[in-house]
Amino acid sequence: MIPGIGGIGAWVIVHPFNTVAVRMNLATASGKERRQDLVILDDGAMSLYKGLSAGVMRQVFYATSRLGLFDVMRDALAKYREIDVWSRLAVGVASGACAAVVSCPAEVSLVRMSNDSALPPELRRNYKSVVDAAVRIAREEGIFAYWRGCMPFVNRAMLVGACQVGTYDQLKSTFNQLGVTGKFSNVFCASMTSGLFYASVTMPFETAKNRMASQRPDPVTKLLPYRSTVQTIGTIAKTEGVLSLWNGFWPYYLRCGGHTVFCFIIVEQLKSLYLSR
Repeated sequence: MIPGIGGIGAWVIVHPFNTVAVRMNLATASGKERRQDLVILDDGAMSLYKGLSAGVMRQVFYATSRLGLFDVMRDALAKYREIDVWSRLAVGVASGACAAVVSCPAEVSLVRMSNDSALPPELRRNYKSVVDAAVRIAREEGIFAYWRGCMPFVNRAMLVGACQVGTYDQLKSTFNQLGVTGKFSNVFCASMTSGLFYASVTMPFETAKNRMASQRPDPVTKLLPYRSTVQTIGTIAKTEGVLSLWNGFWPYYLRCGGHTVFCFIIVEQLKSLYLSR
């Protein structure tokens, strides 16, 4: 419950950064790139909050299961062995993979809704809400479309589990040993460091996930252009250049680092309040 509340609260703050990151990341895929300042000028600053309902729903499933399972698995493992950095990494990978599978339908809706305003009018899906997106995806594309992009999402989530959750737990101890002992400063330093690390490592998988989640079948062959994590990353690198896998990195990092900071600060505060009762 507490991890879910922390994830939702943090997501509301960083959602605009995610919107910009998704739009920049998918800009070259549409073939009709629109500058983000023009998108905001045309549609208003509140367009950066497009897809917020899907983002919140994603956190309900993703943050709750990922952070909750991490604590449960770590505590269970502690009964049999000392918890070190390798234990944290293994538990982070396992909890991240489980959370990705559970929350993939909300992730597909989030990617599509966040990027819709940046597309030409004839390519927009115009989902009204996450519920409308869920109903239309099932009706128009079939139930399995909910898990389009699931494998790169799982790959990304496993890396996030290791790099964010696992390293955050370890970095708190490391910064404490370095003299960063203040509650807020310790959480901030550990969060921003783990956020930078995992944003750099996971960006290619984020790109693959975004492409697979937003894609449409080819109008002639009716086949999907992106079919697997490796094929998607390879195709993008070959046709658009390797660095295109990191398109939108800085807003993505602000989303990753910012969400890490605010999520763990909220979680730590809620835990303190709960324990002081």
